[in-house]
Amino acid sequence: MKISFFFILTVSLFQSYTALPQERKNDFCVLFYNVENLFNTKNDPDKEDDEFTPEGGRHWTNKKLNHKLINISKAILNSAGFAAPEVVALCEVEDHEVLDRLINTTPLKNFNYKIIHKESPDHRGIDVALLYNAEKVYPLEYKFFPLKNGGAIVHTREILYFSGILNKTDTLHFFVNHWPSRYDGLLESKPMRNQAAGVLKSKVEELQQKFAAPKIIILGDFNDQPSDESISEILNAKPVHKNIESNCLYNLSFWWEKKEGGTLKYQSQWYVFDQCIISGTLLNSKKGFSVVPENVKVSDWPFLLEKDKRYGGTKPFRTYSGYSYEGGFSDHLPILVKLILQD
Repeated sequence: MKISFFFILTVSLFQSYTALPQERKNDFCVLFYNVENLFNTKNDPDKEDDEFTPEGGRHWTNKKLNHKLINISKAILNSAGFAAPEVVALCEVEDHEVLDRLINTTPLKNFNYKIIHKESPDHRGIDVALLYNAEKVYPLEYKFFPLKNGGAIVHTREILYFSGILNKTDTLHFFVNHWPSRYDGLLESKPMRNQAAGVLKSKVEELQQKFAAPKIIILGDFNDQPSDESISEILNAKPVHKNIESNCLYNLSFWWEKKEGGTLKYQSQWYVFDQCIISGTLLNSKKGFSVVPENVKVSDWPFLLEKDKRYGGTKPFRTYSGYSYEGGFSDHLPILVKLILQD
């Protein structure tokens, strides 16, 4: 059996730089990754997780789960250019157990990650979560905000808010999102995403009233594109232009929609559902951390992609194609944000 030079190189690099944490002096990396159905193998009667059990339709076993955890760790570590991101925001994780296994049984164990997670009211039991390097981030506060309908909590993912001090230097505020999907139809599900945008907008405004010029990073799988109503109008996240206002939000993923490619692919069409939106304070910053728009990118390493035999080009290398086990990573590509520390 022939093994490609690229595969050998990738494995050797992965092993070498995960053996010992790498240092970055003047930047700080944040990753967002929809890890697609990171379930444990147990059947929880309160969740729609039956297919992700050994007896279920996908025959989900510990062997397959362990392989997926290694894959996810590989994607996380490669994304930041041979050094682990200081903050990792995730969605589509089932519970604290799979996160604990991710940071303690894979090469991520070398990076002192701590977990922010809470069971969400989502009917499938998939949640948002955040990992932070405890040597680089001092946590200040975290909260989870549900969506409500007439006072009743909607059975979908909550919005995670987290704030912390980075490198003993600067305070940042993070929001992690996984808005309601389009599974029930684009128009039918649109009001729920618009509602999520409204909740997020209100929480951003609360921060801006509470703090003087807070630095905010919003990450997530929004199940909408940058130009859709929920993001461009309700959240009012704008493309970057010459005159940056500190109290406005800017979508650094906006122009990805105009280019070939995206963060996920449905049939022949790429979409930009995974996005990074920041406050103008991070673009205008002259002290502490700042963000340059070019330093927000889709992590599209070749091993995260495979040939699209049906529609041409490439597509994300998934764990399953339908119910056929492929042993890949996710149906989404990660996005990386690099913050620069001002002198």
